[in-house]
Amino acid sequence: MKFLLCPKCGIRRFYVKDEKGNNCLVQVTTDYVVVPVHEGDSLEGFDTETLYCLGCSWSGSPKSLKRY
Repeated sequence: MKFLLCPKCGIRRFYVKDEKGNNCLVQVTTDYVVVPVHEGDSLEGFDTETLYCLGCSWSGSPKSLKRY
């Protein structure tokens, strides 16, 4: 499966936050679906509209990501 990339640094791993400040590691499919990296993790309660890049200071919408 292919995943979308950070528009600033080009990596494919991001995290999302919940209202308590917890993080979940995610990737975004080419259909703009945010999926957890680790099987069994749930995105329930997490804000999937704002992604935070693991490789740089970028944050933004899944729609802002670039294709491979």
